[in-house]
Amino acid sequence: MSAPQSDVLNIETYPISEEKDIGVIAWVTINRPEKLNALNSEVMSSIKAMVAWAESTDSVRVVVVTGAQPSPPPEGKRAKPNAFVAGADITEFVGKNSEEIREKFTDNAVEALWSLSKPTLAMIDGFALGGGCEVACSCDVRIASDRSRFGTPEINLGLIPGYGATQRLVEIVGLGKTMEMIMTGEMIDANEAHRIGLANHVCSPEELHSFTLNMARTIGGKSSHTLRVGKATIRAALDTGLTDGIAVEAESFAELFDSKDQEIGVDAFLNRTSPEWEHK
Repeated sequence: MSAPQSDVLNIETYPISEEKDIGVIAWVTINRPEKLNALNSEVMSSIKAMVAWAESTDSVRVVVVTGAQPSPPPEGKRAKPNAFVAGADITEFVGKNSEEIREKFTDNAVEALWSLSKPTLAMIDGFALGGGCEVACSCDVRIASDRSRFGTPEINLGLIPGYGATQRLVEIVGLGKTMEMIMTGEMIDANEAHRIGLANHVCSPEELHSFTLNMARTIGGKSSHTLRVGKATIRAALDTGLTDGIAVEAESFAELFDSKDQEIGVDAFLNRTSPEWEHK
């Protein structure tokens, strides 16, 4: 099945390895640069279609989500700033009642991305605000350029985050910092985001693409089965207490010993060779 392209979502693929045919990285670009890649209904439905495609396509090993670079400005006009996603498209909030918004936010693309069983990376260059911060938080790893800015400014609209930040941000940066970010609505820069754990890595804009690609290739070169089990087991920590979570981990660890990839990995380690995974 081919990737579901749209006007607002571009999908490219990169090989995991230049030497071996072991699958691809799906490089997903939210493409509304004139609106700072803000999330509207078309973007959200396109992300959901992308997630369904990535989940069902065996060759897709890793998904990278990013935002389109700003277009060159007309002569005499100021260039728009870089943005990962500058938030939800607020024009779609006008005139809506609670029933309409409840339906829109309950079954949404951010939750679909969060639920994808394959590894996900957010490559952030510029503003990651509101819904953009939430898209980033729904990914497993966040890599930012040093000109990036994060924030949850919904309080300034008389709102709170609606795509999971009140929950996921607490797990990532802690209760106190989440309270501060959501209650003040103020932005933080990339270095502060890295300090508090919101950004896994920060690099220059010139290095961002290659750094992210290298990490995606590193992750994508592992056993896809083991990655899926590992991701699900780590996520269990968010849904259970410590005692139950440890039990989930122990069971998942034990079940991997019924996997051929475990035998392959141990044998390769002992013989100092590179593993040739069964689940590529």
